[in-house]
This record gives sequence, C-alpha cells and structure tokens, in this order.
Amino acid sequence: MKKVILDGKIVAQEVKNNLMERIELLKEKGIVPCLATILVGDNPSSETYVKMKGTACEKIGIKSIRIQLPKEIETEELIKTIKELNMDEDVHGILLQHPVPSHIDERLAFEAIDIKKDVDGVTSAGYGQTALGFSTYPSCTPAAILEILKYYQIPIEGKHAVVVGRSPILGKPVSALLLNENATVTTCHSKTINLPDILKLADIVVAAIGKPEFIKGEWLKGGSVILDAGYNKGNIGDIEYDSCYTVASAITPVPGGVGPVTIAMLLKHTVESAEKHLL
Repeated sequence: MKKVILDGKIVAQEVKNNLMERIELLKEKGIVPCLATILVGDNPSSETYVKMKGTACEKIGIKSIRIQLPKEIETEELIKTIKELNMDEDVHGILLQHPVPSHIDERLAFEAIDIKKDVDGVTSAGYGQTALGFSTYPSCTPAAILEILKYYQIPIEGKHAVVVGRSPILGKPVSALLLNENATVTTCHSKTINLPDILKLADIVVAAIGKPEFIKGEWLKGGSVILDAGYNKGNIGDIEYDSCYTVASAITPVPGGVGPVTIAMLLKHTVESAEKHLL
C-alpha cells in the first residue's frame, strides 16, 4: 500500500505563496494587513506560539502587533483592550492567545472580539456560522485539517470521519466542517465507550483529544487517513505514530503536520479580513 506523509510545511508554504500577491495588491491600495495578538501573563508555551505567529506574519508582509498584559489583569480590563482593537480600523484580525490565567473568564473575553476580526474562529457566533456552512473564518486548526485533505486530494464526501475530541475550537468545529463536506461524522471524546470499535469503522480519523500517543494503530482500519491535531510535551501528537503509520494510507507527522497549516490559515484569514476593506 502506497503511504502518503501529509506534509503540512508544503501545504502551509503553498497557502503563504498565494497570499503574498494579495498582500502586495492591498499595499498598493494603502492597506497593510494587520494582526493584533494579545498575550496575558508569561506562559512560556504561549510566548513561543505568539513569537511564531509574529514571525510568520512578518515573513509575508503582514503587520504584527503584540500586546502583552500582566497576568494579574482582570477580565474587564482585558475586554476593554479587545474593544479598543475592535474600533481600530488599521487592525484586521484579533487573536487572544489561550489559555489565559484561570481567574479570567476566557469565554467572555473571546465573545468580546468583533466577529469581523475573529480570524482565529473563537467566538460562538463564528462557530454557529461554521456549523451552518457560511463561516468567514472557521477556527484555524479545523480549517488547516480541511486544507490538508483538499491539497492532497483526499476524498471526504461519503467517507466516515471519526473525530476524537470535542473542544469548542477544534473537535466540534472540525466535525461541522467535515459534515458540511458531506462526510458521515462521528464525534468521540473521553466518555465514549468502545472507542477502538468506533475507530475501526473510520476512513478519516482526526485526533484532537489532547493526550499523548492515545490512539493506537491496532484500533484503526487499514488504509485510513490519520490527521493528528495533538501537540504534547516532547513534540508528541495524540496518536502513537509508529503503530498508526503501519496501518494508515496517509498520515500527518508531529511536528510538521497540522501545526504549520494552522498558522498559515490564521494569516489567510487576516488577509481576507483586510481585503474586505476594499468592498
């Protein structure tokens, strides 16, 4: 059986290459796409992610604004900062890096983001639009998963997709996106009984449960397509890569699979938001 490694770096570069011309056209019209990233506190992982996103913006000509707020800040002050960015016409996308410190109401903060600038797809209105099939900016990791499948021309329509995970910005929206592409979707989670039996039926598996090497190769149907959206300490995904590799027809590596495309989709959404200023 021919094995395909679903290389996210190639897909991400293709997306970014397509964006560069669009960014130049915007700049000719006096518009510089701008992403504002809010970081609350000093979580080292969050610091790394924000830096990566800022670097990715700068490489293709998107302006990146980083707003660092103290970890002691209250929800009301965070929301005030978000609302100021909502009003700033030079800012086209707003990203609140999560998780935020536990005393902050993260959901309330997400909901304060103007849906026109919700390029990370975190608002409930954005999720509702994703589920109904007319979302402008779906959550970036689910969008990345669909982008990878389409880039490698992997059929979705009529296939049985099993999503393992139900988070509001990954498991649930990717289930909706796959359903909108005419897949038959089963959404599983930590309370699912007989998960291996369900996975045996899957043509497409999305691993998004947040547990390192949780999904084993012997649970999978031969020839299935595996997309690992997990990222755990030590550069480990949510699947046991070696055992899943032997069974799968196509598989994403970790790192270098879904992650790079997730960032590329964030850039794409920011450019799309900037383009709306021309309408």
